[in-house]
Formats: sequence, C-alpha cells, structure tokens
Amino acid sequence: MSTYRIALYAGDGIGPEVIDQAVRVLEAACRRHGCTLELVEHPWGYAYYQQHGRLVPEDYLEQLRGFDAILLGAVGWPPGLPDHLTLAPLVRLRQAFDQYACVRPARLLPGLRCVLADKEPRHIDLVVVRENSEGEYVDVGGRLRPGREDELAVQTALHTRQGVERILGFAFELARSRRGRLTMVTKSNAQRFAYRLWDEALLRLAPEYPQVQADRQHADAAVMNLVRMPEYFDVIVASNLFGDILTDLAGLLAGGLGLAPSANLNPQRKFPSMFEPVHGSAPDIAGKGIANPTAAILSSAMMLDWLGQAQAAADIRSAVERTLAAGHRTPDLGGTLGTRAFTDCVLELL
Repeated sequence: MSTYRIALYAGDGIGPEVIDQAVRVLEAACRRHGCTLELVEHPWGYAYYQQHGRLVPEDYLEQLRGFDAILLGAVGWPPGLPDHLTLAPLVRLRQAFDQYACVRPARLLPGLRCVLADKEPRHIDLVVVRENSEGEYVDVGGRLRPGREDELAVQTALHTRQGVERILGFAFELARSRRGRLTMVTKSNAQRFAYRLWDEALLRLAPEYPQVQADRQHADAAVMNLVRMPEYFDVIVASNLFGDILTDLAGLLAGGLGLAPSANLNPQRKFPSMFEPVHGSAPDIAGKGIANPTAAILSSAMMLDWLGQAQAAADIRSAVERTLAAGHRTPDLGGTLGTRAFTDCVLELL
C-alpha cells in the first residue's frame, strides 16, 4: 500500500471550504484503490497574519519541502490586506520549489453550457501551460520618490533562454500526447527583446517534434481567437503573465472558474508540486457554504495523477462529470446545491 504525505494549505476565504470537500473525495478514492494519505494542515493566510503579523512562518518553505505534494485552496483577503502582499508567499513558493510548469486544463463537460452560444463540449478541450518561475512575476524593479507628483515605478520582466526552452519542451511533450497542436502566445511585435527570445526558442525546438503542429500568436490575437474559435486550440504555452490571463478566459469558456483546476509542477520532482483551483478566495461568498468545490476536487485528481494513482484520479473525474451531467449544480452554475451537498452527490457516484 502506497502512502503519500500531503500538505494542506487551505488559505483564505472559500479556500478552506473547497479543500475540506476535496479531501473528502480524495480519501474516498484512495480507500477504493488501496493508497493512504497522510494529511498535514497548515493554517496560514490572513487569519495567521492577524495573530502573528505575517502570512506564513519564516521557515514555511522548509516545512513544506518534505511533502510529496501540496494542495492549496486560495489566498487573499482584500478587505484586510492588499493582494500583492497575500500573493507574495505563493509566488516565492513556486519559484523556490522550481514549479516552473503551471498546467491549467479547460474542458467543457457534458451537460454544461458555454458562454459562447454555438459552442459545445467537443469545441472546448485545451490546456494552457504557463511558465511559472520567471517572466513578469519576478520582483525586479522599484519605486522612486513615492507619494510625489514625479513618482516613478519600474517593473522589469526576466526571461532566460533556459527557462523558455524548458517550458516549451514541456508543452511540446504534452501536445504530442494530446492532439498534436501547440500555440505559443507572446507579444514579440512590441516587446522585441524578451519575446524574440521566445520566438527563436520555438524555431529551435519545433524540428525535434515533427508530430506537433506548432504556431505562434500575439497575445491580443490569441484572446480574440479563443473566443472566435476555441476548437482550434489544443496546448497553449505562454509566459507567466500572459498564461495567467489566458487561463481565466479559458476557464470561463469551459463553464466558469469554479470548475477550473491547475497544477504547479516541478517536472524533475526535486521539490513537491502544488495543486490548486484557479479561482480566488471569493470573500463575498466565504462562509456561506455555496462555493463550487469542483475545481478543488479536480485539482486533487491532478495531484493523484502526478503521484502515480491514475485510476483513482480517473474515478474522481468520472464522478464529477456524471454529477454535473445529472443536473446537480451549485449556485454559480444556476443550481441550488451547497458546497457539501454537491460533494455528497460526487461521493455517491464515486
């Protein structure tokens, strides 16, 4: 029997609510497939900040280092702390553990309606691969003369050839295992130093993957085309910032962010990878018991896949799909079921 040590970092807002339900499903699937989870909770976030004056302990990375994986809920509590502060420990974690491949699938499940009138499940099945360790999310820059009329802010993105080539290689491998189409999204017509580096890397790597049809689009065109013809896309690879923006749009096309899972992977497995729903902490509905737990549940399935429990992961996805196809919905999808009641339906079908 395999045992996995999982760090639970539920975070803020609806994070604890959806993680609680994801854990229920995880444990049920693991019982069926003979694996054991050792779950360790880490009560970090805004509540921790109120008590200790910081969002996470000083040694939080060392506390997480020895786990097989991390399951995150959501971070952020704008009523009490600016987003750039609450996000900082998460960004540092991704970079320190070299979780450079952020994988965010977007698939419209049967029974759900797309916001685009003429699109059906067969039209929307794609994955956004986001470079997760450098680019626009590296803190390079600063502010000069704060508060004065002549205040100056400088923010510099950082792109390395190694970082670009390894995320492109990861995306090519993923495309080869899917439908064989890769689209790289940049803005090299305007940002001609950083994104020409990306363009040149694509030209170097593409011949190594003759099974994959590769093209590139500027970010503005990609946003337009995702709405105009989402069926064109299979694997999209982009920088940290563009990938972040595109995944929200892709998640919306697939039914909403309450359904969108993600993985922050260290492909070399030198550090634990982290799995999280794409949605935020949603302070406006926190504590009401109406949050959609689907994204967290599907993120936990991605975690099981990563840990080598493919059949348990497949069972979870199947149970979620059948639950939604049967018409069970949380309020964000037009239904009336609360967070726990929806999960009860998933567990019944699991």
